[in-house]
Amino acid sequence: MVTIHDAYPVLGLRITAGPLELRGIDDADIASLAELAARGVHPPEIMPFSHPWTDTPAGELSLRFAQYHWGNRATLSPEDWKLDLVVRWQGEVAGTQGFMTHHFLVTRTGETGSWLGREFQGRGIGTRMRQAMCAFLFDHLDAQEITSAAFVDNPASLAVSRKVGYRTNGTRRVERRPGEWQHNQGLVLTPEAFVRGPAITVEGLTPFRRLVGLEA
Repeated sequence: MVTIHDAYPVLGLRITAGPLELRGIDDADIASLAELAARGVHPPEIMPFSHPWTDTPAGELSLRFAQYHWGNRATLSPEDWKLDLVVRWQGEVAGTQGFMTHHFLVTRTGETGSWLGREFQGRGIGTRMRQAMCAFLFDHLDAQEITSAAFVDNPASLAVSRKVGYRTNGTRRVERRPGEWQHNQGLVLTPEAFVRGPAITVEGLTPFRRLVGLEA
């Protein structure tokens, strides 16, 4: 009998490193993450995201959140995919760690992005989850370069990138809220510069590699 994990192997992907777990986001996780986001990701006067999704009215956030993740499932292909994983810290849902790429089979690169609920911030979890994702990408998906970006007034995200080994890679002006722009700092990481965290274990790797065209 074919299961949903067989049909969509992202749901069977699980990366662990001590108390940290990254795994495919199922519908129950979507609900938990929307509830976590509604409790706050950042102060309202700050916007760390280039797409200001946290400005969504509270009554609409759960639907918009679900639609985003369902849309990622519906559009995934080897040519264009987004991998968003739920972050659990000591079993608690803490946020998401993602990676998006275009033409990965040719470019072997893509961009990381993440968020944590405010109660999980300032505890080193952001660094640990980025290290786990980068180790997965370099060691198990054959990535050759990983990019990221953060607004220059987001020191926490930039600090995580420095700890993991990213180097700066130019800035550009980006509109983040209607009528408001800020400099966005580009970042790039290579395997040689990568500062590793605790070793990871991976479950569900082969079906996921097949899904994104890395296995025959």
